[in-house]
Amino acid sequence: MSAILKAENISKQYRLGTVGSGTLGDDLKRWWYGIRGKEDPFLKIGAENDRGAKADSDYVWALRNINFEVEQGEVLGIIGKNGAGKSTLLKLLSRVTSPTTGSIKTRGRIASLLEVGTGFHGELTGRENIFMNGAVLGMTKTEIKSKLDEIIDFSGCEKYIDTPVKRYSSGMTVRLGFAVAAHLEPEILVVDEVLAVGDADFQKKALGKMQDLSSGEGRTVLFVSHNMVSIEKLCTRCLVIKNGLAAFNGPTKDSVRYYLSEQKKVNAFTKSYSKNFNDSAEIENIKCSEDDYSYSNLLVSGQKIIFEVEIKANADLNNLNVGLGFYSENNVPQFHCSTNTILKNFSEVKKNNKFRAKLIIPKWPLGDGDFYVNAFIRENGNLIEHLEKCYWVSSKKGDYYGSGKLPSWNEGFYCEYDWKK
Repeated sequence: MSAILKAENISKQYRLGTVGSGTLGDDLKRWWYGIRGKEDPFLKIGAENDRGAKADSDYVWALRNINFEVEQGEVLGIIGKNGAGKSTLLKLLSRVTSPTTGSIKTRGRIASLLEVGTGFHGELTGRENIFMNGAVLGMTKTEIKSKLDEIIDFSGCEKYIDTPVKRYSSGMTVRLGFAVAAHLEPEILVVDEVLAVGDADFQKKALGKMQDLSSGEGRTVLFVSHNMVSIEKLCTRCLVIKNGLAAFNGPTKDSVRYYLSEQKKVNAFTKSYSKNFNDSAEIENIKCSEDDYSYSNLLVSGQKIIFEVEIKANADLNNLNVGLGFYSENNVPQFHCSTNTILKNFSEVKKNNKFRAKLIIPKWPLGDGDFYVNAFIRENGNLIEHLEKCYWVSSKKGDYYGSGKLPSWNEGFYCEYDWKK
């Protein structure tokens, strides 16, 4: 099987703090070096693409020296943190923009779905946009007509197909966009994480279609997603991008394991993924203990577990809702605990007061695996702060039922129950 796409030493450099490639002085310097046959002087400078670090240069390498090949019929997953350079890479592969250095060689037509509504005109109807988008992708009118009914049926937008797209929801728009891209028979289909916009039924249908394209029709798919379940289900191989560099390239399971190991911050509370909506309160720490005695990040199913959320009130607060959500390392929700759900919000919290909100779980319900915690605080329904992956715990199977027996499968969510005749 021959490579249908080959990226050789591709890099992309951007200038920080301004629009365009640089100042007039920079452009003149590039021109002067060019006519003398010398290398662009700005290729020797530029900071690494680490969004958490302070800028010490006017230039940044969004991507640096990326090399990989994709075989025909292969599904390549591209994974990494937000801002790592995944979308930039897809734009280079789709020829939306050009690399600063390096080359990209492809065989066949590329269809891209990079953002919701890409290539759609809001004033045109869904039907008209199918023809326009198909033409942009290089299809003839006859080819589009032959696939039209199939595209409309797959999108699930038949009722609104003759309505202007500006009246579509974001979910409807992405359904129609994906239907066009997937049915116009590209040799390479490039899909960014826009599928997250669609509902569960459409995501299942879209993943099935991508599997059919690769295994049944021999099409090549490049797929970006933060959903590791979808990545493991669909992809044969993955490229892990970290700070604009190719950190790992290998089989899907190994790639996912590498990516997740980079995300974990076990035994430490972090606010790396924090969204602050106002400063009336903030979460300062989260701790976990067994039976209110010793702090631990290794939990055993069946144990009594207590999570302490340390909160600082920067203003007088009333009806404060605190919540923790638990997720598997491949981003699958496990369970969620909120004070509001059980009608136990905190009332009349005074300014400059620090307190600990305790979540008591009588019997830890999870089996083997690593799990992360998302946390939030709200006042009267208004979000104050939301933290993602702020705390990690490891979980092991224990004698949850007190019988010395557990279900035989490797992963499990346990609950108390009884059988009666």
